[in-house]
Amino acid sequence: MTNFDPAALPAAAFEPISELGPLSRERIKTRLDARGYNYAIDSDGDIGGRWDDHIFYFLLLGKDSEYLQVRGRWSRTLPASSLGQLLVLANEWNAGRIWPKAYVRTEENETLGVYCEHSVDYEPGLTDAQLDQHLGCAISTSLAFFSSLDEQFPEAVAAAKEEIARLTAEQQ
Repeated sequence: MTNFDPAALPAAAFEPISELGPLSRERIKTRLDARGYNYAIDSDGDIGGRWDDHIFYFLLLGKDSEYLQVRGRWSRTLPASSLGQLLVLANEWNAGRIWPKAYVRTEENETLGVYCEHSVDYEPGLTDAQLDQHLGCAISTSLAFFSSLDEQFPEAVAAAKEEIARLTAEQQ
């Protein structure tokens, strides 16, 4: 039990840093533009892009679109036989860090996909600085996890690069 009483703190501790505005796709796009990031809008209106060749989406969830979830997908795939090793790596990541949440899913053709998510409830609104921090933090920490996977699975990195080269050659 704690004796901490937030009401006993000085009033200044609760004053907002700046004006809180509602979360919206427009605000996300504005912040991505301000950072010079490239992104696209899919047919569902979702904002997405590639960072270090990994796909990220910026999703508004909840009844009033009050939750921002940044979801990244590792651009490599592994066979189902790698499930145990991937689960251990994701669990170690989740146990040792606050974010992003990392998880593994079985996808088409029984291959495994690895994802990271960083979700926050912004029902009361948020500042541009908070939105910038969320976007930057979610992308950079997800990329750190994906980089650690690249080190653990160099064969998956090589296979992904070969596939990209093949697709590029077919388009020419």
